[in-house]
Amino acid sequence: MNCHEVDYDIIGHDLQMVEIELDPGETVIAEAGAMNYMEQGIEFETKMGDGSSPNQGMIGKLFGAGKRMLTGESLFMTHFSNQGVGKRRVAFAAPYPGAIIPVDMKAIGGRLLCQKDAFLAAALGTKLSVAFNKRLGAGFFGGEGFILQRLEGDGMAFIHAGGAVIRKELNDETLRVDTGCLVAFSDGIDYDIQLSGGLKSMLFGGEGIVLATLSGTGSVWLQSLPFSRLADRILAHAPARGGSDIGEN
Repeated sequence: MNCHEVDYDIIGHDLQMVEIELDPGETVIAEAGAMNYMEQGIEFETKMGDGSSPNQGMIGKLFGAGKRMLTGESLFMTHFSNQGVGKRRVAFAAPYPGAIIPVDMKAIGGRLLCQKDAFLAAALGTKLSVAFNKRLGAGFFGGEGFILQRLEGDGMAFIHAGGAVIRKELNDETLRVDTGCLVAFSDGIDYDIQLSGGLKSMLFGGEGIVLATLSGTGSVWLQSLPFSRLADRILAHAPARGGSDIGEN
């Protein structure tokens, strides 16, 4: 199934949203709860599955939904369709500060692997599935990179990341990054987990025990502020519970 062709605008800077324009009959799929607003004529329906295989039976839908649960996402996805006359718009936003990344799936070979919570929305026809990293090291130490989402299609997909985002192009090269800073990578990139260095560096260097190693030819998207890092800082500076209230006698 060919993906629907959608137009879009990225709105904002640090707290972005994407406004997607749908022609009559076009549909975009999104994670539950990501929608900000929609114009008159847009109808939405919560469905089990991404809709990329219309003839898929209930068993297949349940199996796919079960795999999505492993990523911590909802069993269901919301389908937004333009049932009106003329172009209509619907907008989505990420759940934390950062950037929304538009990806032309056709331009990168039709396949994208991303962190399990990075997907935001995509044109109908995009197939979402779970990709387990088969490397033993990634299984034991990969953390955020062990279970990945696989996106397949030839239309537009939108993923989100924390902080600033950079896209790096590798040409038969190798890049080592913090596992939390990796957002997504295209086909042609081999992903593995390796020890970060010597024993002293691993214990006292502050860069973690392992790093993600990306090798090959393709595109890699990185984020400056993983949500897990932001959450750790907030928790570290949160007031301790159980203390006395201000003004209490």
